[in-house]
Amino acid sequence: MKRLLVLAILLIPFGLRAQYKYPVYSELSESEVVRNMKEDVGFLASAALEGRAAGSDGELEAARYISKRFEGLGVDLLYGEDGDSFGLKQESGDTLRSRNVAAFIPGYDNKLKDSYIIVCARMDNLGTAMVSVDGSLERRIYYGANGNASGLAVLIQLAAMLQTNKVLLKRSVVLLAAGASLKDGAGSWYFIHRSFPAPEKIDAMVELNMLGTGSSGFYAFTASNADMNKTVTALSNTLQPVQPQLVPAEPCPSDHRVFYDAKIPVAMFTTGMYPEYNRVKDTPSILEYDWMEREVEYLYNYIVSLSGGSKPEFNPSEAARELYLEGRSGVVPYYDCDVKPTFLGSNDPAVFLKKWVYVYLKYPQEAVQQGIQGRVLVDFVIDEKGHVTDVKAARSSHPLLEEEALRVIKASPDWKPGLVRGKKVKSHVSLNVEFRLEKK
Repeated sequence: MKRLLVLAILLIPFGLRAQYKYPVYSELSESEVVRNMKEDVGFLASAALEGRAAGSDGELEAARYISKRFEGLGVDLLYGEDGDSFGLKQESGDTLRSRNVAAFIPGYDNKLKDSYIIVCARMDNLGTAMVSVDGSLERRIYYGANGNASGLAVLIQLAAMLQTNKVLLKRSVVLLAAGASLKDGAGSWYFIHRSFPAPEKIDAMVELNMLGTGSSGFYAFTASNADMNKTVTALSNTLQPVQPQLVPAEPCPSDHRVFYDAKIPVAMFTTGMYPEYNRVKDTPSILEYDWMEREVEYLYNYIVSLSGGSKPEFNPSEAARELYLEGRSGVVPYYDCDVKPTFLGSNDPAVFLKKWVYVYLKYPQEAVQQGIQGRVLVDFVIDEKGHVTDVKAARSSHPLLEEEALRVIKASPDWKPGLVRGKKVKSHVSLNVEFRLEKK
């Protein structure tokens, strides 16, 4: 006899985190790259660094660690061990001190070696917060394993590969761990406008952000830049361990915006948003290091191709600009709302799953009889009035499952809309609905 299970997992754009069972690898079978990344993430997302808030001692220790890793790989540091310090004026009038870490790998081509590719990963995270638990205040750490210790670990591995194979680099490469990224990209702004001596010579920027959940997907966002897309497409025609999906909408705001605003072509690589985003559960245990290793190899090939190709033009079409601006100011990702949309008085998506999806979702009888299982990724928008609109299946295992998943989401009662800067906005949510049959 079969028992029916219906599971649902909330995700947001491009964070298509699948519940997939991978082979169990022993430490003896792990590659050196995986072992190194585990060690790097283990330190950067440890309790000792207390969430690496901008200007904190934890961010300083992260900067020192990354500097030492670069030095150990033989990569030249642009600044000292503590990084390049800068001040950020706070609303209180105090000055927050943050820092950037940067390393340099020279290109070999006499004509192109004075042009640069910037490879950037944000260094800071949310730090700590006091929360009320059963009437008592407890201190919680936002470890930031995937946000963004994963990107920093990938940056360090790319430094190793690019340094070893620097004879392949025509343009020079600068590896940047940007401080105070969560403060409107302050570190990147300081790097471009105050620190780097030749910003006009930066031909492109590659961003590494949240790369730890590769089973859910691997994405490239270029603000629809045709030249940056061309490199992605060219690599897609070659044998690669993983291929990114080009997406027109911005997966999340980050340092690439600062470079874009400086009219520098950008390519952001990410595995997308994930359930533990900006939560205390964002720990090293959620990362999928085998996928990260594949991403490292792809990104290495992308950077080498970019360093040797023709100079990408910035924003070559007005259509691309409009599409980018739409991605920034149109529908807002759920977790980017200042005040998140609420369902039945709660902004915890689990309430929507428990009190609506779980209650009304039914396994199609025909699918039961045929033994059909799988998952359906449903995209929908909560508009300014709280209505659930634009319900679509972004990915589906079977039409029967898709029909049922769409039925339930379309029938949702109204939500309370999200707010950005006090204004009601449209917000985008993706719901990964899993249908699974189990034998009793």
